[in-house]
Amino acid sequence: MDLVLILATVTLLSLYFWLKREDRRLPPYPVMPLPIVGHMFELTSDLRSKFKQWRAKCGNIFCLKIGSKFMVVLNGYDLIKEAFVQKGDVLSDRPLTPLDLVSGLHHYGIVTSSGKVWKEQRAVGLQILRNFGLGNNILADKIQNEISYYIEHLSENTGKPVDIHLITYVSTSNIICSILFGHRFEYTDQLFQKVVTNVSLFLGNFHINSAILFIPPLRHLPGDLFRVKESEKVVKEMFQFFDSCIEKCRKGETGECFISEYLKEQDKRVNSGIETSLDETHLKRNLFDLFLAGTDTTSNTIYWFVLYMLHYPDVQKKIFDEINEHVGTDRVPNILDKQNLTYLNAAIMETQRISSTVANGLAHTCPRDVILRGYTIPKGTFVLPSVDSVFYDENIWGKDVMTFRPDRLINQDGELLNPEEFIPFGLGRRICLGKAMANVELFLYLANMLQKFEFQPVDPAQLPTLNYVFGQVVYPTKYQLLIKPRVG
Repeated sequence: MDLVLILATVTLLSLYFWLKREDRRLPPYPVMPLPIVGHMFELTSDLRSKFKQWRAKCGNIFCLKIGSKFMVVLNGYDLIKEAFVQKGDVLSDRPLTPLDLVSGLHHYGIVTSSGKVWKEQRAVGLQILRNFGLGNNILADKIQNEISYYIEHLSENTGKPVDIHLITYVSTSNIICSILFGHRFEYTDQLFQKVVTNVSLFLGNFHINSAILFIPPLRHLPGDLFRVKESEKVVKEMFQFFDSCIEKCRKGETGECFISEYLKEQDKRVNSGIETSLDETHLKRNLFDLFLAGTDTTSNTIYWFVLYMLHYPDVQKKIFDEINEHVGTDRVPNILDKQNLTYLNAAIMETQRISSTVANGLAHTCPRDVILRGYTIPKGTFVLPSVDSVFYDENIWGKDVMTFRPDRLINQDGELLNPEEFIPFGLGRRICLGKAMANVELFLYLANMLQKFEFQPVDPAQLPTLNYVFGQVVYPTKYQLLIKPRVG
């Protein structure tokens, strides 16, 4: 009996000290954390619905505990802006990511590095991209060239049920590949298809991989419950591919590309005795970051857009009528047409808003304690912006916020609106490097696609679902459609 009493007392005391808030100044917990694992099991279901419930309960800022680490979730545009713009000097660092752990490259590259390293890698990367046309019509011409191959492929698949997911993924990947590696790949290239599939697989695993960030011993459990081994294999194959591309560049087997320009800049700084973080390891990680950024979100947005066209044929017709009026059907749309195709631009923006493909943004962290809305955010805390909380805010977008309605982004004078709350690429210092490129791609792909084709459901009586697969990126459930060539 005494032993039972002692064990019970120890257990109760353990629970007490675990549940006792380490710091009363932390934001509120939506539910009390469990011993050891904290809120980990709460995060295994759809975070989109969970975060919405917890915001209603706790307000715009709440705290989660996973293992011994904290995650603070920010909701609402004003709070997210305050954190990442007004306090951007202390909330712009990146925490560890699953890629850091499975690759062994902690804080390398552009996306997950911090401080001086991040500033140098970003500045060099951005300058190289600008040299290859980022932000001007040279890039638009490269994109248009790739689109011609894509349109030809779609033309070969008219009149039969088809899923355009993979080919769209491969095609958009080719644009960033032409910059990174100096050439595009054929759609039938098996190695390239494998690389693209690996990117999708890695991002699909990202959410479940994240458990090992908070409770590292989990990666040593038998089997592969958290898909760490699978992700390690994928990342290893990706980096082997990058190694081969770098080697080809060194041998002069490719033209000018991101790799060649990065290596030149590295040699320039080293030979000048300038202290630099530029090296081949950072280069490979930059290739990984840019490949992901230049492929997944853009192709996914196109895939969502076409799905909404199946559900809203009146919107699809209105876009085509606008293209027919301002461009016609005798020439391909180009980037100069963007200013005249207001409704198409609004439909693209509405797709980005309602699909909210990066629903919880990318995590930030702080190198020291930060005070936010009267709460203390401890050093090293994962700080997550809920983009959903902005994109689904009725006070910003109207009561019909969950309805696909491009007109909400056009004013009474027929001009395109640009609300500051429209943040598909984030905001602050860590805003997406590929924003300009993605905007050009989305416009040119979709203008060309809707000029040439009408997209129809396979069965008009049973439209494909608008349900999604939630992860680091929010994907639509795979679907098939019919591609019908425009006549005339």
